[in-house]
Amino acid sequence: MPVLNREALEKYEEAGRIASKVRERMRSVVKEGMRIVKICEEAEEAIRRMGGKPAFPCNVSVNEVAAHYTSPLGDERTIPEGSIVKIDIGVHVDGYIADTAVTVCFNPEYEEMVQTSQIALETAIRTIRPGIFTSELGSKVQRVIESRGFKPISNLTGHQIGRYMIHAGKSLPNVSHVSFRRIREGEVYAIEPFVTTLEAEGKVIEGNESHIFRFLKRKNPKQRESKKLLRFIEKNFRTLPFAKRWLKKYGVLDESAFMDLLESRCLLAYPVFVEASGKYVAQFEHTVYIDKDGPIVLT
Repeated sequence: MPVLNREALEKYEEAGRIASKVRERMRSVVKEGMRIVKICEEAEEAIRRMGGKPAFPCNVSVNEVAAHYTSPLGDERTIPEGSIVKIDIGVHVDGYIADTAVTVCFNPEYEEMVQTSQIALETAIRTIRPGIFTSELGSKVQRVIESRGFKPISNLTGHQIGRYMIHAGKSLPNVSHVSFRRIREGEVYAIEPFVTTLEAEGKVIEGNESHIFRFLKRKNPKQRESKKLLRFIEKNFRTLPFAKRWLKKYGVLDESAFMDLLESRCLLAYPVFVEASGKYVAQFEHTVYIDKDGPIVLT
């Protein structure tokens, strides 16, 4: 991969600055009893106000929910007492994406687990550099998590980022694995260790909800309204994920057309991911640019 030109790197840096500010703002405003939709919408509006665009709907994943929960239309859910809350934020500037997450802990019993996720992230950032195998990175992350008495989630990974692509090419598993793929100078990665308790299964399964979607392919739906909605989605979000809340905000949501697009596989739905044994999960995440001397943390 060629080293990024200055203009592209500046856009990544700007997306990272916005994402970092919004993450820290949300860390301080989230409270027990707060409506989840308020958190999602406040984060997304803050991104727009600062000159970026959401790269995906704000994820607010509580307790055993590990990822991919954003508020659906009419969501009445609130942050439970004694919970741990993962807030995952994506920002793009002209398609250049920064992805970052924090876990807010309202339960002292899980403080050390939450801290372990943060330490694992810091370890990964110290380790990642041009030429290293992704397998070496995964082994280090797993060792630090297990040395503190916890377990990594084996089937959630960090990921390479491309322009208008949140998952581009290489994955960064948080466990030991066999891979001959190397990290290269000029690449951008989201590093995100997911941590759970030692007695947990240590993997996620698909839940029965999907509230995040993305454009998949340009087919020719039968309904005129479906064609119109698909054109809107492709033009406004390209290949980036979106929420039905956004379609309603823009005044273009047609439930019949939306279902038609899902059924005809023009759109992809992202299921909510839940820890398989129902145990709590913590997550921290930064986006890094791989410079010749090592990582530059963008978020």
